[in-house]
Amino acid sequence: MHTLFADSFAALGRLDNITLVMVFHPQYLESFLKTQHYLLQMDGPLPLHYRHYIGIMAAARHQCSYLVNLHVNDFLHVGGDPKWLNGLENAPQKLQNLGELNKVLAHRPWLITKEHIEGLLKAEEHSWSLAELVHAVVLLTHYHSLASFTFGCGISPEIHCDGGHTFRPPSVSNYCICDITNGNHSVDEMQVNSAGNVSVSDSFFEVEALMEKMKQLQECRDEEEASQEEMASRFEIEKRESMFVFSSDDEEVTPARDVSRHFEDTSYGYKDFSRHGMHVPTFRVQDYCWEDHGYSLVNRLYPDVGQLIDEKFHIAYNLTYNTMAMHKDVDTSMLRRAIWNYIHCMFGIRYDDYDYGEINQLLDRSFKVYIKTVVCTPEKVTKRMYDSFWRQFKHSEKGPYEPPAATFFEYTALGEGSTGSSGDLPGSLPEPRFVREDSRRPQETSL
Repeated sequence: MHTLFADSFAALGRLDNITLVMVFHPQYLESFLKTQHYLLQMDGPLPLHYRHYIGIMAAARHQCSYLVNLHVNDFLHVGGDPKWLNGLENAPQKLQNLGELNKVLAHRPWLITKEHIEGLLKAEEHSWSLAELVHAVVLLTHYHSLASFTFGCGISPEIHCDGGHTFRPPSVSNYCICDITNGNHSVDEMQVNSAGNVSVSDSFFEVEALMEKMKQLQECRDEEEASQEEMASRFEIEKRESMFVFSSDDEEVTPARDVSRHFEDTSYGYKDFSRHGMHVPTFRVQDYCWEDHGYSLVNRLYPDVGQLIDEKFHIAYNLTYNTMAMHKDVDTSMLRRAIWNYIHCMFGIRYDDYDYGEINQLLDRSFKVYIKTVVCTPEKVTKRMYDSFWRQFKHSEKGPYEPPAATFFEYTALGEGSTGSSGDLPGSLPEPRFVREDSRRPQETSL
């Protein structure tokens, strides 16, 4: 742990609260820090100030002022023009053009098409090279996901920052820093007994019931396997049901000016993809997946990043300590896969080999509300949502993550947009021009 803290401080010049929360999972934190360091500071197609500005744009789309403020400081530190911070309209046209892709990728990634990519690659004097665009897309998806993590874990600003002096009572049982992040400072709403302690009986039985369901589902798997037709039908049912999962206190959040200035079309947000007359077909992950397509595309245009992202995906998917609340030596793979696949299902992505009937058996409504909010509208996460599920689980077990659902659509479009019609990369691509790590000052001519 001390080594990770030292590495984080050496790379970032600070020990931020994201690191302090993520250290609950040292293996993931190590991979996260390594990936983020490479994206922001090592050799790459984009100059350093562009990287931090894109981070600001991505975090702002989810109204994550914590991340915006971090990268405003980093942007200025590497020599970024302060005028850009007055609003996106003051940034170069090239970055302004990225705003549409940022918007769709953050809120409705299933709408991304190759035309979005071609428009950026063929924008005359403001065009992006394919290598630059891959770098930008990786940054956008990285910070969209990190905004979800920040809100989902209730991460608050550091003590020396605005909002970092918020006082909270020292009660562990009643404390959740989700309150600070979302301005929800009301008294804990969980039921308490006459002694003033949180009742554990109901939550204890919730854990036992979940364990029993996992056991029964495993026995059903061993006895019989559903047909492909039946599994496809169950996916469509789950996809439709996911549209009606929402919080009773779901209200629009108006972005603050210091955040909204960094993006356009502030009214644009998440909408369930099958509502409002829109019909989007189911996307089979077997037709396009990160391992077979995205990995090679990214690694070819931005060497080593594909490997780093792949490592982070695998750690997130396989992360377990084989515990469930008070139980040890538990095989949690069934529960973890249900969460992973449910998130993809919300975006219309289907795994042919998975029985989506298991999701309703393992994930109750309160958990679905929380995870959908974290993934789709993270700025709306509240303490009530966090407290309403898995009440006997440790905080480290409840920490959210976001599977790379959006990358499915983005790298598909990148592959198609880079070729026009073929799904493969062209046989001869220009070598990406990298900006060296020690190039601290902005270099407009490189773009």
